[in-house]
Amino acid sequence: MGFDIKWERIQDVLVAMILGRIDGSNAEEFQRALEAGIQSDDSVLLLDFERVAYISSAGLRVCLAMARQFNGPGKNFGLCTASDPVLEVFTISGFDKIISIYESRDAAVGELNSQ
Repeated sequence: MGFDIKWERIQDVLVAMILGRIDGSNAEEFQRALEAGIQSDDSVLLLDFERVAYISSAGLRVCLAMARQFNGPGKNFGLCTASDPVLEVFTISGFDKIISIYESRDAAVGELNSQ
């Protein structure tokens, strides 16, 4: 599989803590696992990338799909605590302009809850 997801709720924010690598070999499975953890009444999703070692363009597409799913009135999406190499992939691809990226989980939860 290459990754694991642990779920947590902090206030109104659904947090997916991801461990491992996200690449072409598991991106579809990663998207299915995220979608399976989201309930119909969830309006805020935060991906915690603190323990993500690597993400490929296939993984970026999954993040974009999740951002689109949480784009709209009363919905919000973000990503937090990405390592420098993972953050660089988001920056080089320009996805940091599309997806809100936060340095810490606390900052992300505070900001996402207030919007």
